[in-house]
Amino acid sequence: MSKTFGADFQNPEKFHPKKEINAFDFPKLPIIKDENPGFFQFSSWGLIPYWAKNTEIRSMTLNARLETIDEVASFRDVTNQRCILPVTGFYEWKWLDSKGKRKEKYLIQIKSGAIFALAGLYSSWINPSTQKEIESFTLLTTKANPIMAEIHNIKKRMPLIMNANQALNWLKTGQIKLEDHLKPARLTKDNQLDLFGT
Repeated sequence: MSKTFGADFQNPEKFHPKKEINAFDFPKLPIIKDENPGFFQFSSWGLIPYWAKNTEIRSMTLNARLETIDEVASFRDVTNQRCILPVTGFYEWKWLDSKGKRKEKYLIQIKSGAIFALAGLYSSWINPSTQKEIESFTLLTTKANPIMAEIHNIKKRMPLIMNANQALNWLKTGQIKLEDHLKPARLTKDNQLDLFGT
C-alpha cells in the first residue's frame, strides 16, 4: 500500500487490516489527505462537519453524492479537502426482491488483486464537550457503471473508484474525468471487476 501511493505510516502499529469492515461502527481507517500526501492519517469513517453539535450526523455522512456535494450542508465546506482511502476491495449487496429481504453479497475487487483507491472528503471537528479533535471522512459516490448497476440494483450508485495515478491526481488537482470511472467493466466469475485495463 505504501509503495502504490508513495505514502508512509507515521504510526504503523495502529494499522490492523480487517477482512470486513462495518461502516456503522465508524472505524478509524488510514486515508491520504491532499494537504499531506506523503503520509497515511487515521480518520473515522462518517464525516462530522465543523458545525455539528455531536457525532450523530455521521451515520448519514458515510457517503456523499459527487453531483450534490456543493449543495449539501454537511459537505459544501469541505469540497476542497480531498482524500483517498486505499482498499483491496469493497462489498455491495444486490437485492433479490423488491423489499430487500433477500440479498446477495458481492466482494468487489480488481481482477489483478491490486490495491486501488476510493475518493473522499475529510473534515476536522472539535467535540464541544471534551474539546477533543476528531478527524473524519466521507466516500464519494457516483452513478453506477453498467456492471455495478446490475449489482447495486436499487440506487444504482458506486464509489468513485481510482487507480493510483487517478487517485494522486485527485489529491493534487481535484479534477475528475467521470468517463474514466464509468467505462464499461466486466465481472469475472469470482466477482472481480476488470477495471483499469488490468
